[in-house]
Amino acid sequence: MQRVDVVVPCYNYAHFLQECVESVLSQAGVDVRVLILDDCSPDHTPEVGMALASHDKRVTYRRHTANMGHIATYNEGIDWARGDLFLLLSADDYLLPGALGRAAELMRNYPEVGLAFGNARIAEPDGTIQRADPLGDNTVHPMQVLTGREFMRLSGARNLVPTPTAVVRTALQKQVGGYNKELPHAGDMEMWLRLASHAEVGFINADQAVYRQHASNMSLQYYGENILSDLLQRKNAFDILFSQAADSLRKDEMLRRFLARELGKHSLRLAGIAFNNFDVATALAIQRFALEVSPDVRNSLPWLKLVCKQTIGPRYWNTLRTMRRRVAA
Repeated sequence: MQRVDVVVPCYNYAHFLQECVESVLSQAGVDVRVLILDDCSPDHTPEVGMALASHDKRVTYRRHTANMGHIATYNEGIDWARGDLFLLLSADDYLLPGALGRAAELMRNYPEVGLAFGNARIAEPDGTIQRADPLGDNTVHPMQVLTGREFMRLSGARNLVPTPTAVVRTALQKQVGGYNKELPHAGDMEMWLRLASHAEVGFINADQAVYRQHASNMSLQYYGENILSDLLQRKNAFDILFSQAADSLRKDEMLRRFLARELGKHSLRLAGIAFNNFDVATALAIQRFALEVSPDVRNSLPWLKLVCKQTIGPRYWNTLRTMRRRVAA
């Protein structure tokens, strides 16, 4: 059996930790090992973590004496990993039965694949479950392999990979290195692009994990605070990709322009949301950013929509939106 080393970073998620770790230990068809990295949590994570480690020799618990942040914690986990495959699984998420076995099977059958991911279920705060189906409902094959460039085009300006489903060959992870401390909120996206520049990417058409969406999600808190910083980090992720990739990718101007345009269009959609919330200044700043990233976005539908909103003005635009919702209701 292939060995999968799973690192579980935990900060203030003691109430989720046992379910997360047990979802790993119960995986069939693989030899698992778990490292719980407690980033100096102020809750009762130490009690839960030490109990899990004492009950199963496959589990190791470590606690930081001071909070190091998620990037340093992730990289500590990468240094620890020694198995065939590697997974970073946040303590508030958990795996579904058979997830690691399916990932191991794909990577055993396709040695050229360095990263495998799949569908996920998103648990909303109100208890409802949504599905994250990255490649769309029309995907019929249980497994498929994408070239690095195919994966990048499918990703565009977004993080295509549900993070708790991302299984990586440990040797490749060591080769490409750890997470970039300059990209604390686009680190996952940059990592998948970096891996895809060195290997092919496998997709598993099955629900692999559950991602919890809740008010304390760091990504949600950050996104609400500063959209422009998030967009800038995505741009930096693309810059890093093309500055450090092999020559063939570095010289691929069509791919570079495509990704820039996708980021520009995504930015304009966010500018439209800011405008809808009467944050006209932020909408204008994002619009300027989109133009800097890709002047071609002037010819896109998101640009035309935003200009129409700006022409009408926020007050009248929101009146029209309200009337449309009432008619639809």
